[in-house]
Amino acid sequence: MVNFTIPQLRAIMDRPKQIRNMSVIAHVDHGKSTLTDSLVAAAGIISMASAGDQRLTDTRADEAERGITIKSTGISLYNEIPEEEIPDELMPKDCDGGREFLINLIDSPGHVDFSAEVTAALRITDGALVVVDCIEGVSVQTETVLRQALGERIKPVVAVNKLDRGFLELQLDWETFYSGFVKHVENINVIISTYRDDAMGDLQVYPDKGTVCFSAGLHGWAFTLPQFAKMYAKKFGVDLTKMSERLWGENYFNPAEKKWTKSGDSQFRAFNMFILDPIGKIVQCCMNDQNDKLVKMLSALNIKMKKEDYELTGKALLKRTMQNWLPAHKALLQMMIIHLPSPHQAQKYRAELLYTGPTDDACCTAIRECDPNGPLMLYVSKMVPGADKGRFIAFGRVFAGTVCAGVKIRIMGPNYVPGAKGDLNIKSIQRVVLFMGKRQDPVESVPVGNTCGMVGIDQFLIKTGTLSTDDTAFPMKDMKFSVSPVVRCAVEPKNPQDLPKLVEGLKRLAKSDPMVVITMEESGEHIVAGAGELHMEICLKDLQDDYMGGAPLKISDPVVSYRETVTEETEVECMAKSPNKHNRLYFKAGPLGDELTEKIAEGEITPRDDVKTRGRIMADEHGWDVDIARKIWAFGPDIVGPNLIVDATKAVQYLSEIKDSCVAGFNWVTKEGVICEENMRGIVFSILDVTMHADAIHRGGGQIIPTARRVMYAAEMISSPRLMEPMFLVEIQCPETAMGGIYSCLNRRRGHVFEENQRPGTPLYNVKAYLPVSESFGFDSDLRAQTAGQAFPQCVFDHWQQVQGDPLVEGKLRDDVIFAIRKRKGLTPELPPLDRYKDKL
Repeated sequence: MVNFTIPQLRAIMDRPKQIRNMSVIAHVDHGKSTLTDSLVAAAGIISMASAGDQRLTDTRADEAERGITIKSTGISLYNEIPEEEIPDELMPKDCDGGREFLINLIDSPGHVDFSAEVTAALRITDGALVVVDCIEGVSVQTETVLRQALGERIKPVVAVNKLDRGFLELQLDWETFYSGFVKHVENINVIISTYRDDAMGDLQVYPDKGTVCFSAGLHGWAFTLPQFAKMYAKKFGVDLTKMSERLWGENYFNPAEKKWTKSGDSQFRAFNMFILDPIGKIVQCCMNDQNDKLVKMLSALNIKMKKEDYELTGKALLKRTMQNWLPAHKALLQMMIIHLPSPHQAQKYRAELLYTGPTDDACCTAIRECDPNGPLMLYVSKMVPGADKGRFIAFGRVFAGTVCAGVKIRIMGPNYVPGAKGDLNIKSIQRVVLFMGKRQDPVESVPVGNTCGMVGIDQFLIKTGTLSTDDTAFPMKDMKFSVSPVVRCAVEPKNPQDLPKLVEGLKRLAKSDPMVVITMEESGEHIVAGAGELHMEICLKDLQDDYMGGAPLKISDPVVSYRETVTEETEVECMAKSPNKHNRLYFKAGPLGDELTEKIAEGEITPRDDVKTRGRIMADEHGWDVDIARKIWAFGPDIVGPNLIVDATKAVQYLSEIKDSCVAGFNWVTKEGVICEENMRGIVFSILDVTMHADAIHRGGGQIIPTARRVMYAAEMISSPRLMEPMFLVEIQCPETAMGGIYSCLNRRRGHVFEENQRPGTPLYNVKAYLPVSESFGFDSDLRAQTAGQAFPQCVFDHWQQVQGDPLVEGKLRDDVIFAIRKRKGLTPELPPLDRYKDKL
């Protein structure tokens, strides 16, 4: 029976100090959805008995079938915390005295291909529950999601999950358990201290302070050290905090002498003796059907169970017993309420990071003070498919003000520039809903600090955006994804009359996934780009089944996008004449250097920086000439890309007049390079000299743009151009026997291993390797076939790497790779000759 009503929920929403917004993040298959179930069960939405198996937050049919989470799902839970669970002195300082709490929880996927969903979830929450498998430990994806969380200034707490595996299948001894826990907590703290933000203070987690909980999601039980300390504090007659410190670390209790010591035999370690031992005894009784012993132990713990509960056997009995003794939701709720910040606290330090405008205007102040009566600021982080086919509900969080239906608001898309009219709509919301897993419940209005859905604005937003009521509001900062879409497929309908359906379907697909990029080539192909093989598979399946009503599609083999770059500076300057022969442009091209390219791609150096400070950084760190560094005209492609056009001329008349035309030509060139019309990366074009006609009519855009394009193509062609291909970082877990298969599989696919280390205490190895994305299709299945299913790969896009070989000289690269790309794009397979672009005097 659900133990709260929607009006109750709406009433608590007005008390931002009593709200916790949190997302559950972890590596794939470490038990996020399973652990979330215990919290959902505590609010009475599902029964306690089915918690752990039901996975309520996996709402889609294919999620249940594959057993992985694909889309992040929001759910709002209302909990009242009785006095005996959290005494008054432990209640958080900024609490308003009530004992009711609202928890807005987002369950996110763990698979690396869907890490864009995690970013979207993190943006609208303030705390994160990081789940770690107690046997596998901290994996590559744990690190990625934790880094994203710390970048968004989100406070982490940790759950070490799957303890039941250690007790039942592996039957580890207590010391192994303990040393494993210590190692996992240390690993997480290393990641936290590496990526932490100084504004946040110390974010590390400590079991004895209660920021780490130990759980078994499948069986629905969990504990924190303060919980156990409470049981023992009376017996030993010490206070709670002292007792919790004794339960962790090098503290031993000698039962014969009844004394605490700092060293001793591992069986007397306090953690092993007072925590693992009692749990281990109960596990043993349940699994060996020793019911009389079990009844005795439970009466000592004063736990009352029903008669029919004792008729269960094995794991069912264990689950029921442990759920009665150490229910998971108590430990998790206690940890969230005491240690995670309320929106009231969190927005103080997150405001400056989220808001793009000045930090002292009305909107930013309202965000910082969490003001329900200020101007509305709401960030939409993703679009969720609604009940009506083809319509979407915008899902987001109110950062300031109150959102209500029927009021006119400004909808600012990601490309909105304050003061301009582009990407701005002024419309009203039809209705506001709360997300409850599979269903949505309508409410009148939602105040600051809560997550909600909005119906009726889906046609004005593509993926994300900012809603506000203030005319002077700046948009919120756009999200930065940790993966980039490098795998592309061309789609076309089998029956030409389904083309309008496809176009409509692609639009909806673009809305539904934060990561997918959909483009149309000049040859008329529709290209869908995703983060990896699994991501593409899910997207194309959605497209075919949900957004096109099952119309059959022809899907090309996946293709990979390359980048073009140059490796040397141009020796002789290139010159091109305009079509009317009155204007000449002289250009040079050169490489930007890896460090600078990375910095621009990461967003550390942007076109919006102050010119002088940016010039100083480039001169000091990258050895540029200060004058030239201050005269950067543009970054490209798409305004922020890692290529530059700089003005290196001396005393040229009318130069400012042709600036726009040159930049337009530059953007065109960097989007489609000369070798195979792929984006450029890491090239700097310098303008050396310009001779122009005195009459302004002869140097319009129509004369300059094509000329600029030709001269840049020529400069690229004679600066020894190269192709760059995207590389995956593959992390493989496998037993030692499977190592040979991994090496042979990677060698066949041009991959190379750069690190392998054994996991302490396990027979497993962790292998890290680089693998070109173009070789990664079918890599999973191939690897499993080679190693008899013992190796588990995880691929993440890592960096761009230069392809061996010169694209202008005949060889495998030119004749296979480049010809294939050019043919696919409908160009002549042969590269154009240089004199098409470079003119002679």
